[in-house]
Amino acid sequence: MNAIITGATKGIGRAIAIKLAQSGYDLAVCSRKKTELDSFAEELRHTGVRIFTYRADCSIKEDVYAFCNAVKNEMPKVDVLVNNAGMFLQGSILDEADDQLEKQINLNLNAAYYLSKFFGKMMRTQQSGHIFNICSIASKQNAENAGSYSVTKAALLSLNSVFREELSKYNVKVTAVLPGSTLTSSWEGTEIPADRFVQPEDIANTIYTILNLSSGVNVDEITIKPIQF
Repeated sequence: MNAIITGATKGIGRAIAIKLAQSGYDLAVCSRKKTELDSFAEELRHTGVRIFTYRADCSIKEDVYAFCNAVKNEMPKVDVLVNNAGMFLQGSILDEADDQLEKQINLNLNAAYYLSKFFGKMMRTQQSGHIFNICSIASKQNAENAGSYSVTKAALLSLNSVFREELSKYNVKVTAVLPGSTLTSSWEGTEIPADRFVQPEDIANTIYTILNLSSGVNVDEITIKPIQF
């Protein structure tokens, strides 16, 4: 089985990559820093699976498609795509710089659009595959002091629904994952106890569980939130 994960060296993407590698999936992963990719591939060497790494900035269209084409040369069949790469920029939508929305659209939305189109066509031909879009509870509920982020995550959830409808005709599954507050680098320096957060491994385990459901089942979306926050 072959899986593609964007933004795979940190946080949620890292946890998903580790879980799938430990479960026997060959991986194609990308990140902006080659040193982090090399270190991560070395860390997963003990799993025995194949790890294809590619340096790409997923906020840049040309980088995204270069990654797509490189992966296609390495993996003629794609079973799983996880659109995880994203950014969270705080700020009042009235007072933020004009490019704050654009930056987040490029990474949080456009990257998933390009990747899902490219690999969705491969999955359509295969008549199989599963796409996961890492959205956010902000897809449905505006995040405080992060209006532009909320806009992009709401759009990603809508994009997920469109791809799910179009690809379901070809036996391809599409799932939106909506995490609440998750313990990633975005919370670095917080005094909130770690056990109050969703853990990245919780999301990885959830995705793996969904992948192992029966072939006729699609989980449209799943929300994972802390009990108390």
